[in-house]
Amino acid sequence: MPLLIVGIGFLILLLLIGKFKLHAFLALLITSFAVGLLSHMNLLDILDSILKGVGDTMSKVLLILAFGAMLGKILEESGAAHTIAFRMIDLMGLKNIQYALMISGFFVGLPMMYNASFLVLIPLIFTFAVITRLPLLWLAIPLLSSLSVTHCFLPPHPAPTYVSFIYEANVNKVLLYGLIPMIPCCLIGGIWFSRFTKNMKLAPPPELFKERHFEKSELPGLGVSILCAITPIILMLLGALTDILVAAPPAKTELTKIGIDNITGFYLQHFSQNGWSSQTANPLALLLTLFKFLSDANVALFTAVLVAIFTLGLRKGNSMEKVMGSASSSIGAVSMIVLIIAAGGGFSQVLKDSNVISYIRSISDTFHMNPLLMAFVVASIFRLAIGSATVATLTTAPIMLPIVQQTGASPELMVLATGAGSVMWSHFNDSGFWMFKEYFGLSVKQTFQTWTLMESAIGIVGILTVLGMSYFV
Repeated sequence: MPLLIVGIGFLILLLLIGKFKLHAFLALLITSFAVGLLSHMNLLDILDSILKGVGDTMSKVLLILAFGAMLGKILEESGAAHTIAFRMIDLMGLKNIQYALMISGFFVGLPMMYNASFLVLIPLIFTFAVITRLPLLWLAIPLLSSLSVTHCFLPPHPAPTYVSFIYEANVNKVLLYGLIPMIPCCLIGGIWFSRFTKNMKLAPPPELFKERHFEKSELPGLGVSILCAITPIILMLLGALTDILVAAPPAKTELTKIGIDNITGFYLQHFSQNGWSSQTANPLALLLTLFKFLSDANVALFTAVLVAIFTLGLRKGNSMEKVMGSASSSIGAVSMIVLIIAAGGGFSQVLKDSNVISYIRSISDTFHMNPLLMAFVVASIFRLAIGSATVATLTTAPIMLPIVQQTGASPELMVLATGAGSVMWSHFNDSGFWMFKEYFGLSVKQTFQTWTLMESAIGIVGILTVLGMSYFV
């Protein structure tokens, strides 16, 4: 019954957006109430669920979206994106541009969260499309496929890292093994799949990107352009390296439970337990704490914006008023995207509070199949119901843990199989679905034909590769 209600909810949403042309923000809110009522929730509980979902979603993505939009606008208007695009074309040639973008997506996506890396790279995609006159999605999909693969398969991303500990997998092996399915996933879900988008005539949305023609003398240098584009990448990589040097600190509530007041205290205790003196550990702990702070996606993008304001704005002779005007216009351009993602968070929370998750857990106990395939199926069902790939992964792992222990399945491959399932079926309750739709100016139907199919192709190729690896691992 819960899955039937979810299906009815999707049908309502499709009718509201497709037939009645209602804005996605309003359609998501109406559908959230409809699903809640069908699940026998009272109106006040539904309202609380929506507000909680909106609040939780915004706390995670609002600043990232805002700072990403600012950074993208400054890179665009200063000509920095053009500088980088011209140099990549010179080095790789137009014939290999898709592979260059796919590789760029891997290196950018490895340390960065998906939403942050998407927003950092989107102005470069728009610039490439304008300069080369190549189809927009033909350029974008290879890059976005590699971002998606790193997000779902590879540590140090939160979901694969966390479930590695749940399954008692070796994180370094997960990273090493994850590189194997990554190659066919990106080649099939990215390079091969993009050929089906060549006939889609799209242009960057005018409110997000305006075509400009720069004289070479106007363009900033390559060094400063790359610095501004990769500042968030460098900072987030610092956090990943910190996690390798020392176990990631627990949450504030967990710190309180174990009697430690702050993260610095956690590092201090960690190093003192491993033979470091307090004199040595204290500055080291402070340094690692600083790295973790700077590597947070919100802080990393904020820092990148400040760097871009100074190097690409003020140092080029622009007034602070002009630079801030550009930054402000970028916020207005993403305001409706923010609202759509917020409403999607509310819809996702209603699905969670309507006992869909507990129902899926109960029916998963009746599954009898290969544990790797079972992890894929359970994660894909959670992805369908919940929307978030990360939540789908984290929800699946505790269910599958007893099966891993009973069957002796490779815990490293279980992490990858769970990640493959979590990337399937992206649709209305996934923020990535709406970001892709709005930034590329697609209809709902076109988003299903491109984004959803790309994500599902990655998941299917991923699980097939993992099943093949199981004969050797």
